[in-house]
Amino acid sequence: MSLPKILYEHLKLPVVAAPLFIISNPDLVIAQCKAGVVGSFPALNARPAEDLDRWLKKITNELAEYDEQNPEFPSAPFAVNQIVHSSNDRLEYDVEMCVKWRVPIVITSLGAKEFVNEAVHSYGGIVLHDIINNRFAKKAIAKGADGIIAVAAGAGGHAGPLSPFALVQEIREWFDGPLLLSGSIANGDAVLATEAMGADLAYIGSAFIATEEANAVRTYKQAIVDYNADDIILSNLFTGVHGNYLRPSIEAAGLDPENLPESDPSQMSFGTDGDSVSKAWKDIWGCGQGIGAVKSILTTQNLVDRLESEYKSAKLRIM
Repeated sequence: MSLPKILYEHLKLPVVAAPLFIISNPDLVIAQCKAGVVGSFPALNARPAEDLDRWLKKITNELAEYDEQNPEFPSAPFAVNQIVHSSNDRLEYDVEMCVKWRVPIVITSLGAKEFVNEAVHSYGGIVLHDIINNRFAKKAIAKGADGIIAVAAGAGGHAGPLSPFALVQEIREWFDGPLLLSGSIANGDAVLATEAMGADLAYIGSAFIATEEANAVRTYKQAIVDYNADDIILSNLFTGVHGNYLRPSIEAAGLDPENLPESDPSQMSFGTDGDSVSKAWKDIWGCGQGIGAVKSILTTQNLVDRLESEYKSAKLRIM
């Protein structure tokens, strides 16, 4: 299967910016798309729910205006992340908004539901589903997803336990469609390595936290710059699902990073009902293991330019 045009036609780099809970907002998404990578945000970041309509209007209109003014270098497409979990009582409304605004790419997480795929396909959009193992990947494709986001060990926020080498290899044994890889990707060398392993695009999150447009406090952005992989803690305490978090933020909350209790997975919560989980994610900072490559807070354009320069240099080294 060839890669859909939407995933390469207007991209400067084979990169999708991951949707970051709380952090991704319209300004960041627009900047990502203008810079030449797929921008994205979680639908649940728009609160109250009615804000999603306004966010999609802003993103759609500003990118259309940019494209009209820059026909030779149009913007990359954008994506909306939908949490397809029983705790998300906004899902149907949020999907309706995606249909209304014909969102080019929808990213589904924490479950796969056929009605979401059908809704997106009704106007010609595509669905990418994130998974942490091969079994979930097969289920997602069986239910109608167009592509897979393989979330490997080292990814920020909710992370998988598997090596990217193993995960990509197993998926590619049976699936030749769009495959994205997530996990510790923060420089151009890693983007090229993603392709070398057999994936089509890199899925980058944590590096975009340390950008001027990101909706994160300055101390969070600076922590991405100041710390490295040794400062990342894996825990399921905060949402019921294992995720990677910055040690200093855990300590600042009065917790011992080396002795965190286990959470009950049956009580999973992902910020769909508001305050408690949103507060936790504001105070406990999700982050991937690749942050050692982040040396300063940049504009989104400057970050993408850095990634592009490193990517081209890496290609030259192996020729």
